[in-house]
Formats: sequence, C-alpha cells, structure tokens
Amino acid sequence: MTVKQISVFLENKPGKLLDFTKLLREHDIDMQALALADTADFGIVRVIVSDSYKAACTLKEAGYVYSITPVLAAAIPDKAGSLCEILELLNEKGINLDYTYAFTGRQVNSAYIILRVDKPEEAAALLAESGIHLVSQTELNEL
Repeated sequence: MTVKQISVFLENKPGKLLDFTKLLREHDIDMQALALADTADFGIVRVIVSDSYKAACTLKEAGYVYSITPVLAAAIPDKAGSLCEILELLNEKGINLDYTYAFTGRQVNSAYIILRVDKPEEAAALLAESGIHLVSQTELNEL
C-alpha cells in the first residue's frame, strides 16, 4: 500500500516556498507532511497533501515542475529505536532506503514515517508481516 507524494522543484530564492504554500492555501489543499532538500540553485519540496489530484492540477496550471511518487507511510511508536527497527528489517532483506522523513499526528505516542524505497511492494509486505501498520491515503487525510 503506497501513498502519493508530490515533489516540486523550486528555485532557491527568497519567497519561492512562500509562493508555493500560498498556492496550496488558496486552493484549500492541506499539507500533511513536508520535507525540503536544497542545493545552491534549487530545492525539492516533498509533500503529502489532502488531495493529490487537485494539487497536481493546481501545480500544473501554475507552471510548477513536479512529479508524483509512490511512497510508504507507516505508523510507528513515538519512542527511541522505532526507526532503527524498520531500518533493520529493510536491511535484512536488502531493500534500499532512498530517503525518509517523519511527522506526528494527533494520536498520543504515535509518529508517522514516509519511506521511499527501491522495492515498495516487497517493503510493504515485510513491514506489514512485522506488525507495522502502513497508513493509507485516506487514513492520512484523517490524521
């Protein structure tokens, strides 16, 4: 089970991230998770949003360069070592983690992690078999 992540390319200049977030706000698109990576010239904003189709249409109309990537979203205990356990499972099966970022929700003692891996179906099955709850797009909207 994967969720849709939107990666948006932004110039690394003052106000560009602000413009992006204003666009989402104007179209009532809620960001549920966000990660930002940068280089000297541009940044990549990775977001999980309330309505990925609406966001993609909005971004396209506004002239943004973006891509949609399937990622795993997992609910994990908000305690020391939770990420380590997931990484051990993936490592044992030779699944490479390309990148990850985390966020918290409204549930006490829970955290959520986004995982971009090279073998998403295999990783999803492995995590589910290990008792790690994979969060659906619908569940993310309810967090």
